[in-house]
Amino acid sequence: MQGMPSNDQIMKALEAVIDPEIRKNVVELGMVRSIDAKADGVVDVMISLTTAGCPIRNHFVDAVQESVGALEGVATVNVAFDVLSDQEKGALQQRLGGGALPDGALAAVANVICVGSGKGGVGKSTLTANLAAALASEGKRVGILDADVWGYSIPRMYGLGATRPPVSPERKILPLESHGVKVMSIGFFVEEDAAVVWRGPMLHKALTQFLNDVAWGELDYLLVDLPPGTGDVSMTLSQLLPQAKFIIVTTPQDTAQKVARRAAEMAHKVSLEVIGIIENMAGFTTPSGERFAIFGEGGGTELADELDVPLLGKVPITMPLRAQADAGTPLVFEDPDDPAAQAIRRAARGLIALTPSALPMLQAVVPEPEIKVIKPSGMSLPMA
Repeated sequence: MQGMPSNDQIMKALEAVIDPEIRKNVVELGMVRSIDAKADGVVDVMISLTTAGCPIRNHFVDAVQESVGALEGVATVNVAFDVLSDQEKGALQQRLGGGALPDGALAAVANVICVGSGKGGVGKSTLTANLAAALASEGKRVGILDADVWGYSIPRMYGLGATRPPVSPERKILPLESHGVKVMSIGFFVEEDAAVVWRGPMLHKALTQFLNDVAWGELDYLLVDLPPGTGDVSMTLSQLLPQAKFIIVTTPQDTAQKVARRAAEMAHKVSLEVIGIIENMAGFTTPSGERFAIFGEGGGTELADELDVPLLGKVPITMPLRAQADAGTPLVFEDPDDPAAQAIRRAARGLIALTPSALPMLQAVVPEPEIKVIKPSGMSLPMA
């Protein structure tokens, strides 16, 4: 039988195994508890998780077996788990910059996409609702977190009203579903049309609950509908979701584009990646075919060029887009051939092209460069 690899070689192979929530490898995170390589080709690996109920154990099993099983001499890889101690969690938390450690609630969510704007009134929530519908129409598993706590409107746009979500036996809140999209909103927990008069600490606690205490399950995309501006909610989410990506919604108007630029600056300051721009209200076309640029031209293109990111879509003003938002069925589901629905579907396809379709499992381990000693050939020359 081929000689067994050493523990150091196995540890090197494990550098390819990624924690999908923290997006770092398990060796770097100190999650490899033990390695036991036996003479018969069996390797036992124990991985320490941040939480006992982590729903992605199978992810780690597959990744460890794939990375270690590729080594010569390894016939079988067994993977076991334990949980990091409080002291180990504290050390890991310090290495990650002091943020809260993930507890597995978002462990099976491949992409978290925050949809934000610099100012209100640009149609951000309507776009979020329809972008989710477009992604679902493309066969993706989608959820929406309505983080616009003062102007929550996603429940109405999905026809859910003020229904109270159920709680699972594991004491996790179960998001409500409409048209195959999972939805969670503060609107489910307050009286209908009640004003939410909260300040920073209460907002932080509520959003933390929506992320950690909601059973989101397996999702390709979780869209987060942010409130306008760059205030408490955006800062909180940047702390709770360091791997989230940012889409900025603007109108063609130059003034709106300048304000949206501030949202991009906020994302940059908290290390969130802006991956695209959507221009909403990009002109109105009459039934006779005449087009009016009510809010001007070019704001979205200018912002996308300035930030060096794609312009994912230019969504025109159509009456059905507004009407279906009020009716409780996103336009993309009701009339996918409407010009606004078509533009949003193109934006969804652009988003899919920019983002991974699955949780990261393995990363390539770059081998250390081999240093070759070149020996001189031919006869020796006398030294001066």
